[in-house]
Amino acid sequence: MDWIEQVFGIDPDFGSGALEMLIAGAVVLVVVGLVLSRRRATRRDTTVR
Repeated sequence: MDWIEQVFGIDPDFGSGALEMLIAGAVVLVVVGLVLSRRRATRRDTTVR
């Protein structure tokens, strides 16, 4: 969980892993939002026909 420390050589969260969890959670939220948006657009396209 310390990939930020390994990649950038800094320790912004003092080893707690909170920043990594925040970034991972944000990525999950973005992916879920994109999937739901795509599903909504697909449903809208099929009802127009």
